Amino acid sequence: MKIRCYAGITKPSFLLVHSELPALTSLKPEFDSISTLCNREKLIGLITRCQYSVSGRRSESSYKDSSVSNPNTTRLGRRERGSSSLYSRPSLLDMKNERMENRARVYDFLRGIGIVPDELDGLELPVTVEVMRERVDFLHNLGLTIEDINNYPLVLGCSVKKNMIPVLDYLGKLGVRKSTFTEFLRRYPQVLHASVVIDLSPVVKYLQGMDIKPDDIPRVLEKYPEVLGFKLEGTMSTSVAYLVGIGVARREIGGVLTRYPEILGMRVGRVIKPFVEYLEKLGIPRLGVARLIEKRPHILGFGLEERVKPNIQSLLEFCVREESLASVVAQYPEIIGIDLKPKLLSQQSSLKSVIDLEPEDFGRVVEKMPQVVSLSDRPMMKHVDFLKNCGFSLEQVRKMVVGCPQLLALNLDIMKLSFDFFQTEMQRPLDDLVAFPAFFTYGLESTIKPRHKMVSKKGLKCSLGWLLNCSDEKFAQRMDYDTIDMEEMESLPSFDMNTLTEPRSDDSGSDYNDDSDDDYV
Repeated sequence: MKIRCYAGITKPSFLLVHSELPALTSLKPEFDSISTLCNREKLIGLITRCQYSVSGRRSESSYKDSSVSNPNTTRLGRRERGSSSLYSRPSLLDMKNERMENRARVYDFLRGIGIVPDELDGLELPVTVEVMRERVDFLHNLGLTIEDINNYPLVLGCSVKKNMIPVLDYLGKLGVRKSTFTEFLRRYPQVLHASVVIDLSPVVKYLQGMDIKPDDIPRVLEKYPEVLGFKLEGTMSTSVAYLVGIGVARREIGGVLTRYPEILGMRVGRVIKPFVEYLEKLGIPRLGVARLIEKRPHILGFGLEERVKPNIQSLLEFCVREESLASVVAQYPEIIGIDLKPKLLSQQSSLKSVIDLEPEDFGRVVEKMPQVVSLSDRPMMKHVDFLKNCGFSLEQVRKMVVGCPQLLALNLDIMKLSFDFFQTEMQRPLDDLVAFPAFFTYGLESTIKPRHKMVSKKGLKCSLGWLLNCSDEKFAQRMDYDTIDMEEMESLPSFDMNTLTEPRSDDSGSDYNDDSDDDYV
């Protein structure tokens, strides 16, 4: 048997099977086989033509489809159908024009109420005038005026529901009083842009970590709202580290920051460090400067170039000796932060007219009691009149004031009681008071009476200075003496700089390295 394949057959599965007949087979069956073969060939040809016909139709259909999918034809069809499509969208140009029209309407509204919108270009604003009106009304309800908004127009970019209300609710929960919101927002309107979780809460936690009491946190924020905008790793941490480094006790940091939180915004290299070093040059030890900051942290806010240095120069001009400048500042730190020169001129003129005080003596008065620059004229006149009524001459009054300027500021009623005891019980001459006018500064019941009684009992004769100008322990030792040692006769009391640097119990150390000053800028 032979298997033959014909080229006209398109499918390989159509095979023609032809049996090989033996040689002795008759011819008739062979003719039958040939006839059958022809019929089969016709059938195969028909099948082939049908396949070609189908293939042709497929090609034609493919060609038509490709012509339909032509890009130009497609775009044309879309343009023709665009106007009737339910899903048509405005073009980018149309959207841009619409946004510009909406912003123009919002700008017209703002200009109509007095707000200048020039700085709002590029800022995302409400689409409608109604939403912008809601923001403006909300700010008005908080107490902000059109002028306040013009000072910081970017506040109009804050959403009432997403920004303003969450921030104000958080501040209220901290304890910030609603009555302070207006001034709070005038000073720091940027807080309305802040995130409670990301921006505000970390700062509050940092303040709590600085030992600021929870009840004091809202007062700190009310006093210095700008602190909410500081970065923890910035000026806040460096300023605190520097203060601890110069000797401010760690346990005092909370109180220092509570009284003057502006320190958290001061740069060490530009503000704090130059101020501290200048006071050191005047003669105040660094630890003494630290003690002054603990008691009066606001002195760090006195401008060094604008106020401190000019005031020091004014003191020198009014006969305060250079070696006494440190004592003057230590006694009355506010003297370097006030408008000093007019006060010095006024007080010098007043004392000159009342007790004929010379410029050099006025300098001594300021050295011993720098607060004299802040006294009003009327109380000083009353004290001078009291001394004159006690029988002192003008020259004696002048000498007493120069020796103890505190006489110009003491309580007059207490001075009268002390003088009556001096005359009736102690029966001393007035010259003793001229020599030791500080007698009036000691407590009558706590010091003068008990010591006078003990001295009288022993029959000792002593000066007022020996009697009063010493501690209780020292006086107890003196009562064991049979005679008075003239070497122990003490002069008039004066300010002791060592009182600023007395050792104090502080179990905390400092992690501030003074060698790294250059790192602060």
